[in-house]
Amino acid sequence: MKAIAYSIKPDEKEYLVRSNAKVHDLTLISNELNHTTLSYCIGKTVIIISGRDVLDRDLLRSLKQIGVKHIITRSKTTTHIDLVSASKLGIKVANNPSDDQSYESTAYQTIRNLHLWEAGRCVGRACCCQDCNERVSK
Repeated sequence: MKAIAYSIKPDEKEYLVRSNAKVHDLTLISNELNHTTLSYCIGKTVIIISGRDVLDRDLLRSLKQIGVKHIITRSKTTTHIDLVSASKLGIKVANNPSDDQSYESTAYQTIRNLHLWEAGRCVGRACCCQDCNERVSK
């Protein structure tokens, strides 16, 4: 999958690169996701964000218009994402549901989500889609 990860800290980079093992076309940038940096998403179907990147209805609409189909947040919480709007737009959302929020665990879960979506499968406990019938109980 073609993905871009925003708000990457230097310590996170190593874990994401190692977990990915050159499977997915992964771009890592330190910039936060906003309307100014939206153009970096062009050609990507997945965006990977931090808990500091706020995705409101307008930004989600813009993401949908440029072809983004999936969002992964590298946090357990999803309060920074308008999940109702994402659902209405048909954008799938996943998180890192583990209590272990270390960079290593988060990188592993992020790449696991990419693998499952690429295989056409639900991401299970990591699924944050409002209308998911496949999600394993959280």
